[in-house]
Amino acid sequence: MRLHQTAARRFAALLLCGLTTSTSAAETPAEAVNLRGSEIQIFIENDSFGSSDQYYTNGIKIGGGVPAEKVGKLFTRPPNALLDAITDGASNNFGLFFGQNMYTPRNITVSAPQPNDRPWAAWLYVGAVAQSVKNDHLHTVEFNLGVVGPPALGRQVQTAWHKIVDAPEPQGWDNQVRTEPGVLLTYLHKRRYGEISGVQLVPHIGASLGTIATFARGGALLRAGQNMTGFGPDGIEPGGAMLKNTRRQQDAGRGQPYEWFVFAGADGRLMGHNTSLDGSLFRSGPSVATRDYVYDLLTGVSMRIETLRVSVTRIKRSEEFYTPLGGGGKQKFYSFNIGIEF
Repeated sequence: MRLHQTAARRFAALLLCGLTTSTSAAETPAEAVNLRGSEIQIFIENDSFGSSDQYYTNGIKIGGGVPAEKVGKLFTRPPNALLDAITDGASNNFGLFFGQNMYTPRNITVSAPQPNDRPWAAWLYVGAVAQSVKNDHLHTVEFNLGVVGPPALGRQVQTAWHKIVDAPEPQGWDNQVRTEPGVLLTYLHKRRYGEISGVQLVPHIGASLGTIATFARGGALLRAGQNMTGFGPDGIEPGGAMLKNTRRQQDAGRGQPYEWFVFAGADGRLMGHNTSLDGSLFRSGPSVATRDYVYDLLTGVSMRIETLRVSVTRIKRSEEFYTPLGGGGKQKFYSFNIGIEF
């Protein structure tokens, strides 16, 4: 346990030093970086644990959070500007991350175009997130900037991974959504009702706007456990963030050496645009007829022992698109989170 914490602290120190404003050579050397309130988070979502290899087939998001006062204004200003317009300017949570999502049709061994199935697509991005927590209210603003198409490295990542696990080689990446830059701005509000040990209800509402996706969303999570912190499990989805530890000043349970909770919930989305289904906004290419309403059903468990947190979420997603024979996009996948807090 001590070995992994030492390595993680060194990594976080390098990350935090890169974010903070540097001093000139003539100035007195800066004091050692105080990592308290920082964290490293890793999220992986994959459908192979549900015995499939199709549709939303893999997602990964890696980054971390630091108290905003420890980060240079160059990084905090973009997401905080919108957050301050929504709240009273009390934001003190901030994070940076990078990620990749991959999408494929049902049969990945077909090299020819499959116009009646989900298009091949990949989304590679970097992002920043700012949060405000006050009186059991959580406001999140997330900003993503990246690219879809071959530069998103979907072919390379999936092919390399399938070689490692001895899975069929994907053949159809030549038919993927065309290259173009992407931007996504997301706002999400959560409200927490209940006690830290017992049962809590956490409803949410929000929206995303951008070239990658445009939708409005709402739903709720019901959880039960002991010493519960946060507002339910964070995840890869826009607005999911990864700022468990930086909210510690608002969580009485964070002072306890452990916590656990089980949960179940639902999230519904009214879709306006989804690049992985509708194709590029500015270029012709593969696309499929999409459904206006999509929902997720979630169940899972989250546990924390001291500074180490592990969460597992099972997600059942409704059909996202239409096909001539029906059965367009309904699937199950799992989301895993490992977090180290300081």
